[in-house]
Amino acid sequence: MSERAPLPCPEMQDIREQIDALDKRLVALLAERQKLIAAAGKVKPSRDMVRDEARIEEVIALVLAEAETAGLAGEIAEPVWRQLIERSIAYEYGVFDKR
Repeated sequence: MSERAPLPCPEMQDIREQIDALDKRLVALLAERQKLIAAAGKVKPSRDMVRDEARIEEVIALVLAEAETAGLAGEIAEPVWRQLIERSIAYEYGVFDKR
């Protein structure tokens, strides 16, 4: 493990602790999402249904609307969700192929 840079101010310790706590919650939520992706991979009747371009764009639109409401920059939300979707699709293909 690399050595951490010195904290620029005392408040940074609190900020880092809050970020670490949020990351823990995000991991739990992503694990929950992954379970649903696995469930989808088990019930879709054909492999060509795993990737659904219309659904991808629907999810992105929903996320961007929610991001705006929540104060999350679209410049963060959209690329993060596009990557999440792509990795989820790859995971779902794996689930589908193992059944």
